[in-house]
Amino acid sequence: MEAKRKKFDAAFKVNAVKSSYEKNSVKAFSEELGISPNLVWRWRNEYRKFGEGSFKGPGYDRFHPKDRQIVDLSKKERESELRYEILKKASPYLYQGNTAIYRFIRENEHRYSILRMCQVLEVGYGRYHRWKKNGISEKQLYIIRLKETIESLFLKFKKHYGRNRLTEELHKLGYKICKEQVSFYMRELGLRRVKKRKFKITTDSKHDYNAAPNVLNRQFNAAAPSKAWVSDITYIQTCRGFLYLTIIMDLYDRKIIGWSLGNKLFAGTTILPAWRMAAANRQIPAGMVFHSDRGVQYASRAFRRLLEKYGCIQSMSRKGDHLDNAVSEAFFSSFKRELLDRKGKLLSQKKMKIDIYGFIENWYNRERIHTSLGYKTIPQFNADNSVGLDNGQT
Repeated sequence: MEAKRKKFDAAFKVNAVKSSYEKNSVKAFSEELGISPNLVWRWRNEYRKFGEGSFKGPGYDRFHPKDRQIVDLSKKERESELRYEILKKASPYLYQGNTAIYRFIRENEHRYSILRMCQVLEVGYGRYHRWKKNGISEKQLYIIRLKETIESLFLKFKKHYGRNRLTEELHKLGYKICKEQVSFYMRELGLRRVKKRKFKITTDSKHDYNAAPNVLNRQFNAAAPSKAWVSDITYIQTCRGFLYLTIIMDLYDRKIIGWSLGNKLFAGTTILPAWRMAAANRQIPAGMVFHSDRGVQYASRAFRRLLEKYGCIQSMSRKGDHLDNAVSEAFFSSFKRELLDRKGKLLSQKKMKIDIYGFIENWYNRERIHTSLGYKTIPQFNADNSVGLDNGQT
């Protein structure tokens, strides 16, 4: 049977080292203490190197007291680096709740101390172990899936959907959730809708043409297709000058039925080609109201004659009152927020034209849900109302 190894505390070792220098023979002194001479020599070497910082036992850093400041600074530096490393790797989980953070800790137990990860990520050490032992509840699993769905929808719709539209999309997927809950989870996930920004007015209403009265009078809901169309023009900056986008919208289903893109602000490059597209897409009954601002393009003789030819009633916003054409301006606000604002640099005119076509024809007219249509896309709205549109358009 092996003899038990003797253990000596730090005070004993320090006294032994100091006393050994007062003796003529280390061997004789060791025999007095009943220990091996090699042990005394080892204690002497350690004390010579670390002084009062010797004999701290396993798990402790050994250093000379005069080096304490350097050691403390090095320790803080290592701790900061470790903290940064943990936070960097855990960043995708930080806004997904404690369950996601617990999963991160479990996946990295072999890399970092559990206690240190809990401290850095500000979660309870005991709670983590209880979670690890008991697993995930059904409610927690539901919340995890819900958050993943919200984030997926938010990215699918290019960060432009707020809580209202996301709530409607979640309802379509079978989730029973209110707007306040969606807003809460969006904050937890750090999801922020792209903000609107203001753009300067481009309407030139200083002209000698006659202005039409405000027949529409802010009646922005139409009972059937081609009862009332609205139109507006905006500018778009490219890397080589400006483009001017003209749109015509049917108030019935909010579809952009006609649009044109040109680099001049004449009627022949703005409203006239947009009208030709709209006329090709939907029939124009006599008595239809066409509303716009008081811009020179809409007041021009060429366009007024065109309206007379089709038997349309022209309507114009009152001077300086942009709310009279609020629906058109709302479209341009969405257009600039959802397409232009997310581009980090100016595009060429060719590339911009391609992107605008995709936004209007593929996104806005087909896939985007509209609050004014009961959170439906334009095709869904028309299908639900079983309205046959002219010229085969939906």
